[in-house]
Amino acid sequence: MNKSKFQVVLIDRNNYHQFPPLFYQVASAGLESTAISFPYRKILQNHKNFYFRLAEVQSIDMAGNKIQTSIGELSYDYLVLAAGTTTNFFGNQHIIDLAFPMKGVEEAALLRNGLLSNFEKAIICEDPVRKQSLLNVVVVGGGPSGVEIAGAISEMKRFIMHKDYPDLGAYKLNIYLVEGEPKVLANMSPNASRHAEEYLRKMGVEVILGKRVTDYDGETVTVNDGTTIRACTLVWVSGVTANTFENTDKNLLGKGNRFLVDEYNRVQGTTNVYAIGDISLCLTNPDYPKGHPQLAQVAIQQGKLVAKNLKRQLEGKSPEAFHYKDLGTLATIGRNKAVADLGKIKLQGLIAWMIWLFVHLRSLLGVKNKFMVLLDWISNYVTYDKGERFIMYVPNEKIKKKNRKVQGSKFKP
Repeated sequence: MNKSKFQVVLIDRNNYHQFPPLFYQVASAGLESTAISFPYRKILQNHKNFYFRLAEVQSIDMAGNKIQTSIGELSYDYLVLAAGTTTNFFGNQHIIDLAFPMKGVEEAALLRNGLLSNFEKAIICEDPVRKQSLLNVVVVGGGPSGVEIAGAISEMKRFIMHKDYPDLGAYKLNIYLVEGEPKVLANMSPNASRHAEEYLRKMGVEVILGKRVTDYDGETVTVNDGTTIRACTLVWVSGVTANTFENTDKNLLGKGNRFLVDEYNRVQGTTNVYAIGDISLCLTNPDYPKGHPQLAQVAIQQGKLVAKNLKRQLEGKSPEAFHYKDLGTLATIGRNKAVADLGKIKLQGLIAWMIWLFVHLRSLLGVKNKFMVLLDWISNYVTYDKGERFIMYVPNEKIKKKNRKVQGSKFKP
């Protein structure tokens, strides 16, 4: 983009970029949160005419070309919406209050706190039923996030638990993965789905398919067939919904509260408002009649095209339509275990795992972050250990609400 002709203002509730594909490694004590976060101001400190504002967008006046934020009103010539998604709890207030989502580094660190705190509680708990409940983990959602966190916790069980908690005796960490579809990784190939399920089962994860979790009281998970699972940790990675703004015209929104856009990623009925990434939904492309997949590559490619089209628009040229280039889909289940759909090429095992490592390391921002993550990965691989097993309580009331059972009496059995 021609920096001399555009003044860019980035508004975000956080002052850092975060890398969602590695949230599960923060949650399972494999990485520290700072390793996958990078300050916006450092990323863009050498760009002229760039301004960052730590704020939250509350509402949008598309007719008046204005947005209302938590720090006041701003006007715009062009607006690009890339607010992403939040966890979809499907309106279940009990699950909202008591389950652990994983949509940010704070939530990932909170999950780590919850897991480790429950292990500590289990050590001193004298009630055998509750003791086992503290060691049971239910993961809801069989997409990439679900299989990755289930696999990571399974590796904690295999490589960490007997060393850190030898006094647990016969009590063991149990992991359950519940998925409403008849297979895990439903959006990947049958080959990837089949191998992922096989890996999980061999790693000791109990995979429950074709079932939905309907309720949770903090200790008992209720499934739609009437069965229950006693577990003090419920990880909820079952679906997302787009972040929305006050006073948004409902006619502009499609499935999942995503903004309906044309082939140029312009919000329908506008000429200067764009939506990209998970928050956008284009239904005019015959190759993707239900919209593009909510993947990072889609957002990256859309962002690049919008920047190009803004420049073209300023020069009086016609915009170019968006055409998604599918670079493939990856998911890792554990050590030397991953699946990869790369067009017609379907890979699994060690080769897919090495590709996964390379792609994600390359995608991280900052040389320091890449180096930190690489060192941690090498250390974890060589020592069969995870070094970030810290319990750090965050004095944040909003976070406390989602973690009452951890933030309360910390080690009461």
